Amino acid sequence: MDGFCVDMNELCTLYNKRLFQVAYCITRDYYLAQDAVQETLIKAYQKMGTIEDPEKIGAWLSAIAARAAIDIVRKERKIKDRTASHVEIETANIKMDQNVEKEVEMNLLKEQIHQAINSLSLDQRKVFLLKINSGLKEKEIAQLLKINQNTVKTKIYRVRKQLKEMLMESLSA
Repeated sequence: MDGFCVDMNELCTLYNKRLFQVAYCITRDYYLAQDAVQETLIKAYQKMGTIEDPEKIGAWLSAIAARAAIDIVRKERKIKDRTASHVEIETANIKMDQNVEKEVEMNLLKEQIHQAINSLSLDQRKVFLLKINSGLKEKEIAQLLKINQNTVKTKIYRVRKQLKEMLMESLSA
């Protein structure tokens, strides 16, 4: 390592963009990535004497940037979690009173929906639940159940129409 000396200005000029890209890929935030680059350059300056192969300085800096970005993301999460929990505690009492009625209404609606779905035929239920719960496309459902894709579309349309009618009846009653 004798005679290895790097000008920090030159280092910043050569690697700033690369370090920012590494940090941004991790933080997904412009300002946090800038903070990570600054921390990287400070750590690099402090540890410059530890680098053994000057040819690998880019990789060395990138590794420092990645660790700095990860540390920043962790700190941000902790801050957000603490802030969120304080806000939740403060607003919980207010929300509880307001949400009890809504929660009861939602539970009744969910029960009515479950009853309506359970009243469907087994074939209708299979197609509907694969579409709604699993998020499969008509083509995927058709392949899975070994039926025609148009049959799947028709069944989904009819089930939705039937469920809508059943729920409208139960809500109006």
